[in-house]
Amino acid sequence: MKVSVFRKEHFNAAHRLHSEHLSEEENIQIFGKCNNYYYHGHNYELVVEVKGDVDPITGYVMDMKLLSEIIKRKITDKFDHKNLNLDTEEFKNLNPTAENMVIVFYDLIRSELNTNLDLKIRLYETERNFVEFPSI
Repeated sequence: MKVSVFRKEHFNAAHRLHSEHLSEEENIQIFGKCNNYYYHGHNYELVVEVKGDVDPITGYVMDMKLLSEIIKRKITDKFDHKNLNLDTEEFKNLNPTAENMVIVFYDLIRSELNTNLDLKIRLYETERNFVEFPSI
């Protein structure tokens, strides 16, 4: 039987949604206010789900302290209070949409977990807008 454990974290970051493959007019039309030349910010909520078998000795799927440390080192320390476009290597050449962010975060965390554990990341950009990876 598999059990899911969840860790929720919070971070703040600024970004500008803009594609070099589009004209200025197309960028404005597609991204609207999110294409603001001077950037804009969000208070992100990150929910990390790890699913696996319960260890018969510890009773854990995963030590939540360890999961918290991984998220801190791989996500919040790197992205909190940053301009994603200017301050991070991951988004220097990748449009920092919530969709791209959740895939980058998945890869960063996945590399730290045992292969027998499943991972799902949910990122809330606003209270009503969120993305999840992998999806069904």
